[in-house]
Amino acid sequence: MGQIAFRENEISVWVIGSGKRSGYNRLIRYGKGRRGMYLETSRLILRDYEERGGEGGTELASKVLKTLEEKESRFEVLYEDTLSLQEKIETIASRIYGAGGVTYTAAAVKQLQNLEKLGFGNLPVCMAKTQYSLSDDPALLGRPVGFSVNVREAYVSAGAGFVVVLTGAVMTMPGLPKRPAACQIDVDENGKITGLF
Repeated sequence: MGQIAFRENEISVWVIGSGKRSGYNRLIRYGKGRRGMYLETSRLILRDYEERGGEGGTELASKVLKTLEEKESRFEVLYEDTLSLQEKIETIASRIYGAGGVTYTAAAVKQLQNLEKLGFGNLPVCMAKTQYSLSDDPALLGRPVGFSVNVREAYVSAGAGFVVVLTGAVMTMPGLPKRPAACQIDVDENGKITGLF
């Protein structure tokens, strides 16, 4: 199974296949440069968290913490919390997805306005969209440009602390009850099923 590997000179966590030797392995990266294909190998520290649980990741965690303490961070937030929800959506759409614009259904505009009135405007935004494209159209493959992201609905996930924005025709998974319905389904000795409805 996979193991977590930490590249010693930067913070990178890689999931790679088995095959460790004395706790180390080599990761081969393929890339494309000016002169064609190249290979790069890096010495990695491997930890097997699947077999050893938390103990399998302590050295990795220590090295990550040490790197965080010693190296200067270049982290920048994508947007400030003070932006409106629509400004946050438009920032994500343009800077992450490469969209040319964002359109909103009338219902989505009203929902976003209500969320801000209720005090949820400072929350981060979680965009729900197709996994097949950077756009909200699953048929628009590759790296499209100039497309429009269509926002159809917005609601708050207060416990998680973000506003969910549904785009295109994306469907979200339904919430499940604490006790699954399967717990009340049974088949008696005559083959009669009970508890389905």
